[in-house]
Amino acid sequence: MNCKTCAIMSGFGGAGAFSDGKYNITNNFGGTLYEYIGKETAIELMNYVDEINVKFGGEGTKMYSTSGTHIKKLCMQNKLNLLDASVRHLGTDINYVVLENLYAKLKDTVEFRFNCHVDDVEAIDGGYRVITKDGVDECKKCIVSVGRSGSKWMEKVCENLDITTKSNRVDIGVRVELPAVIFSHLTDELYESKIVYRTEKFEDKVRTFCMNPNGIVVNENTNGIVTVNGHSYEDPAKQTENTNFALLVEKHFSEPFKDSNGYGESIARLSNMLGGGVLVQRFGDLIRGRRSTPARIAESFLTPTLSAEPGDLSLVLPKRILDGIIEMIYALDKIAPGTANDDTLLYGVEVKFYNMEVKLDEHLETKHKGLYVIGDGSGVTHSLSHASASGVFVAREIAEEV
Repeated sequence: MNCKTCAIMSGFGGAGAFSDGKYNITNNFGGTLYEYIGKETAIELMNYVDEINVKFGGEGTKMYSTSGTHIKKLCMQNKLNLLDASVRHLGTDINYVVLENLYAKLKDTVEFRFNCHVDDVEAIDGGYRVITKDGVDECKKCIVSVGRSGSKWMEKVCENLDITTKSNRVDIGVRVELPAVIFSHLTDELYESKIVYRTEKFEDKVRTFCMNPNGIVVNENTNGIVTVNGHSYEDPAKQTENTNFALLVEKHFSEPFKDSNGYGESIARLSNMLGGGVLVQRFGDLIRGRRSTPARIAESFLTPTLSAEPGDLSLVLPKRILDGIIEMIYALDKIAPGTANDDTLLYGVEVKFYNMEVKLDEHLETKHKGLYVIGDGSGVTHSLSHASASGVFVAREIAEEV
């Protein structure tokens, strides 16, 4: 609660509060909400929330689209797939304004309790008992929305209430930082390009994620494990000359192994053990099989935006994952020449933890009547847009019933 690095993952607005504020309107990525409520309803709700974001401080922010772009053809010619989406870039700075305005609107009619730890949720006759450090509250309907940082807590609640869960995937990789001009022909038109590549060696999926033109690389802390992320600002005065994005390899596990998040955490812990936090390595050093040093980083033509420990990512990432990342960098180099330059920086590790998927029905309701689970805490959504849409959907369901 008092750590700046941890604070960007929770609190009012959740992990989205201090994110880059990329609001993607699409069913192609960001979660599987459409499987529960239908594709048309999901898109309608995402557009509705976008209107609210614009109304509460997002006026003047730009909506980008991959529809009909020549870049899609360029990607396909080089064994890459550009996913279709519309994306509004609010930026970390405008995100804050939107949330501040929403809070100002709601504070007189909604009771907010900050720094109030919820110990448990219990099913009782006719409803639920919510046990907090401040006491006990009882209700007929209860909505649980604890985000990604509440995954361990959510798992315990599901176990206590006998709610079925299943293991989700984990995405493991690095954050790439390079001069903004290398990707400018993509980012100027699309802002964020979600590009997927299937490796030739293992046929694993590698994708770009969270692209931040003229942005900065940042630390984030999840349950005491320091990983890397990135964001950018709408305000030109806060922008840099670098662009950063993640390259992530999807890992799905079959029986009997179920702890996909534990697997990702163990890799991140190894990075923390070697570097005391996040490691950084020049792409040229990685290919030559040598660790980066402070001197080699200083001699680069690229100035890092995050102070990280120079090291060797090949000692941290499993070979299969590292091979996939290297393949992807060479593939991206064909559509954005310069991506595979020696001075391109790789920060590791970046891990996208997905909550185990909670068994829900078409109302996003558990087997217990009146108990709903929404947002990333459900394992159903993985993005600002899908999480927001799930919240509005449940609110409408309850309002209609009442």
